[in-house]
Amino acid sequence: MSAPSPSPAQPAFSPALEPQEGAGAATDLFRRAFGVEPDGVWYAPGRVNIIGEHTDYNGGLALPIALPHRAYLALRRRQDRTIRLVSSRDAQAIEVLDLDAIGPKGTSGEVTQWASYIAGVAWSLEREGFTGLPGFDAALVSCVPLGGGLSSSAALECSAAVAIDEAAGLGLAGPVQQPDDAGRARLVGVCVRTENEMAGAPTGGMDQSASLRCREGHALELDCRDGSVEHVPFDLASQGLALLVIDTRAEHSLTDGQYGARREACEEAARILGVDLLADLDPQDLDEALERLRRSAGQDGGPDPERAEVLVRRVRHVVTEIARTRELVALLQEADALSGESLAAVGALMDASHESLRVDYECTGPELDTAVEAARAAGAHGARMTGGGFGGSAIALVDAEAVPEVARAVARAYATAGFHPPAFLNAVPSAPAGRLA
Repeated sequence: MSAPSPSPAQPAFSPALEPQEGAGAATDLFRRAFGVEPDGVWYAPGRVNIIGEHTDYNGGLALPIALPHRAYLALRRRQDRTIRLVSSRDAQAIEVLDLDAIGPKGTSGEVTQWASYIAGVAWSLEREGFTGLPGFDAALVSCVPLGGGLSSSAALECSAAVAIDEAAGLGLAGPVQQPDDAGRARLVGVCVRTENEMAGAPTGGMDQSASLRCREGHALELDCRDGSVEHVPFDLASQGLALLVIDTRAEHSLTDGQYGARREACEEAARILGVDLLADLDPQDLDEALERLRRSAGQDGGPDPERAEVLVRRVRHVVTEIARTRELVALLQEADALSGESLAAVGALMDASHESLRVDYECTGPELDTAVEAARAAGAHGARMTGGGFGGSAIALVDAEAVPEVARAVARAYATAGFHPPAFLNAVPSAPAGRLA
């Protein structure tokens, strides 16, 4: 008999595997699948974005943290160009690929599903000039929730990136204790290319930057225009706080057209306004820019007021979200960050971000909105959706002792609305991708 589903009074939390547990599981799977020992086990974390949503591909700011939830990849270098992959989700199925034959989505060499995120990294590395890479055998075990908007795909890509980097002797990543940030930035580009071309998801680089370049106990202020980063203290536990992640369990995909449509709208608006990226717009000039959009959108085929208003909303979100991110970073750098008035201001910025994503970017949805509203009503200091939206997850900044009650309140709201029960996890700022000793 199967176990009963968790009740609203007993919310389900998704635990992170302990590092040695994850490494052991990946190693055991590798032995069973391939009959030999791996050269090592590498890992990469999922991420949660504190604020700065849909700003990455617009050249703006984002503020993610790395999660303790990771993808673990046991890997052994081969002497030929064959790639063999196995996952704990189907331990009996080994996918065999030829590094000389694989190619982007839509071509004869297309690699499907999760394997594209692993094998695609080797393909992308070769297109970046690292030719003649060896093949490899790899076994994957991941505890990053799938479809939760927590960058499960980036975790796969980045685990493959650091593993192939070391196995092939490229020397880009460096160890976690002394990371080579410039080399990791190059690997970010490789992983983004994998996501865009091999998997067909038109994402920016925030997810991969978080997985490869975050620091334990810190949030990562990422300038998505030039890839520069600053590490911002984000020690919630010392302030008696916690970041509760609410996995809505709503269907979530970055390849269904909605995400791409938002990106295309931003690019269209930037062309009309004569800027390379929407991050070039000065917030003080936002009203004037929006009026220009209203006058100009659709001029090639005649005025299109409806399309113009769509572009106005998209631009307004991006410009104000970048400003909110900058303001929240400044608050975290204060001596009394996350207490008193500063805490209230952080929560207000998170709330405003969600409202902008709901109204102007139109990428939330009933489950996300319900989660945010229930968390706020239960005492969260601030709450917002996180990730690409259209399903996925929300986050709530709460007092540490209030985590169980906030989770129960969200679960009750879901039950009342007739939604599938949500899942929860604790987001603790964690270490970036690396190798387990």
